[in-house]
Amino acid sequence: MRAVFTFLFRLFLVIALVSCSKVPLTGRKQFAFMPESLVMQMSLTNYADFLKTHPPLPAQQASVQSVKTVGQRISGAVDKYMKENGYASRVQGYQWEFNAVDSKEVNAWCMPGGKVVVYTGLLPVSKDESGLAVVMGHEIAHAIAEHGNERMSQMLALYLGGISLELALQQQPQQTKNIFLTAYGMGSTLGELAYSRKHEYEADRLGLIFMAMAGYNPERALGFWQDMSKAGGAKPPEFLSTHPSDANRIKQLQKYLPEAKKYYKM
Repeated sequence: MRAVFTFLFRLFLVIALVSCSKVPLTGRKQFAFMPESLVMQMSLTNYADFLKTHPPLPAQQASVQSVKTVGQRISGAVDKYMKENGYASRVQGYQWEFNAVDSKEVNAWCMPGGKVVVYTGLLPVSKDESGLAVVMGHEIAHAIAEHGNERMSQMLALYLGGISLELALQQQPQQTKNIFLTAYGMGSTLGELAYSRKHEYEADRLGLIFMAMAGYNPERALGFWQDMSKAGGAKPPEFLSTHPSDANRIKQLQKYLPEAKKYYKM
């Protein structure tokens, strides 16, 4: 009983200490206590390990060029906004990199530090650069909002008793790595179980704004998710998954569009 009380007290202190942390643009307070510098180191290590087993496609391929073009436009817009609006710390140490890998999975992800990977299975669904901007804006939003840090903080608190990330790496290295990979969505199909529904909606909102800042029409997101719905086949009810249903996601996107369009300049 005393151990439980001690853990809850420590958790309360952590929440109190990090409650001042807010997500850019949405202003939501978040529970994310992992040292971002250490998270960044884990990101680079796992990213390098991933590329060893999934070699990037040659840069001269047209599809790869599209991935890099979209990524550079969005990351440039994001960097500019963050630095001009008091959020420079969110992109400190980011060295953006955009790769495509050969896989049938309909997937993409962005690691802390700006390491973005798009799977070729996504390209037939995204169809064009604006479609790619929907997904890449969404994944970059997860990183900028530090959703992975937030989710990993929650998972460490639940599964490893709220110990520090450094101690977790020393005592439970494999379990900590598995928590990291789960928290950042590596290996799962697009959006499935990587983040909470709250995080998904927030990334949708920020992703629309980021793609609009980069000069892509945010209305393209509606068509993309409609296509994803058709391609997805049978899915579990929304209450059984952290992933929003396509219908509810599209409804939310429609609510977010007026805000995103304020940032859109053709």
